[in-house]
Amino acid sequence: MKKVLIWGGLAILLVILALGLNKSQQGQVSVGQPAPDFALTSFDGEEYHLADLQGKVVVINFWASWCTSCKPEAVDLENAWRNYQGEVVFLGVDYVDTEPEAKAYLAEFDITYPNGPDKRTKISQAYRVQGVPETFIIDKSGTIAHVQIGPFYSYDEIIYIIEPLLTE
Repeated sequence: MKKVLIWGGLAILLVILALGLNKSQQGQVSVGQPAPDFALTSFDGEEYHLADLQGKVVVINFWASWCTSCKPEAVDLENAWRNYQGEVVFLGVDYVDTEPEAKAYLAEFDITYPNGPDKRTKISQAYRVQGVPETFIIDKSGTIAHVQIGPFYSYDEIIYIIEPLLTE
């Protein structure tokens, strides 16, 4: 009986490992796929659910205060947010960071769109983020329309991607 329990436990462990390895091999979510739903509680305590934003263009930016390549795009993302306020929802997802450093980063770049921590990295795991910055732009139907690996290099680049999604 003892051997059966040991072999059964080992088989379960192998199945769990195989499922985890399969998920890690899937790669990132990509253009054309439905955006994984999530809930983000902002640093201000507001809760945002992606499912509630259906019908709007949504920009999800994964960033961290320790990320040097996140800093140059921070101002451009904020300016795009201010340009589209009301039309496009921007959500910042703070990845593997401390709250005091994250809040200092938001203050330094005068970021006013909603931002919150990725608690237990649930959101970044759902999007299979491999590093920061990464940005996912979701169209009005809830489909991923653009994936930006690395930083945006200009405000115009962000606008160029968003504009066609507003007329769909």
